[in-house]
Amino acid sequence: MAPSPIVVATIQSAVIGAISNVVAQFITAQRNETSLVIDWIPVFQFFAFACISTPPNFMWQEFLESAFPATHIAPTKEAIASAAAGNEKELDQEAREGRLVEPKLNKGNTLIKTLLDQTVGAAINTLLFSMFMHGIQAAMAHRTAAGSGAPAQSLEFLLSGKAVQYGNVDWAVVWAKTSREFFSIIKASWTFWPFVSLVNFAFLKSVASRTLMGSLAGLVWGVYMSLIAAQ
Repeated sequence: MAPSPIVVATIQSAVIGAISNVVAQFITAQRNETSLVIDWIPVFQFFAFACISTPPNFMWQEFLESAFPATHIAPTKEAIASAAAGNEKELDQEAREGRLVEPKLNKGNTLIKTLLDQTVGAAINTLLFSMFMHGIQAAMAHRTAAGSGAPAQSLEFLLSGKAVQYGNVDWAVVWAKTSREFFSIIKASWTFWPFVSLVNFAFLKSVASRTLMGSLAGLVWGVYMSLIAAQ
């Protein structure tokens, strides 16, 4: 049995999230003029975030599409011309051939979906990202300093069974950090994601294809967010 679209989308996003962090580490190494040594801890964190955030985002896109369909049925140009000329014979012919109506982009719904996605959706995603990242970083803060730059040690830490300890997290501090950076991340997202949303809603028909497009765009955004999270 083939996996469901939401499972496929989650796997795609998780892999892309991990890749984006590796790319960010490469960029950081280039900037610092050092050799690239992959730290698997943030790679795991971005992979885990994608696994958690993709299913609700997929369902959010499904809701937007069901509430505000991308297309509406409208008469074709041929049907309009035939009707204007009073050509009943041609209208009958077009009806038999299925050329009376066609789906057309609903510009109003496209605008509404974009606005909702870039306000409600962006706010929730930003809060989710910041809370998750600051939370899991605090939960993994007990890692040894010696493991920060050694791939084998970072993998050993992840596989230890004690890598994530949420009992050590001060959620008041996490919320303070999230609140402090919220508007700066939102403002940055508005320079990029509205264009992605418009392309998705205007040209891509299925939620699965939009999720894939979003994941590919997320590779670029994920690099940026990886650099932010590493600060």
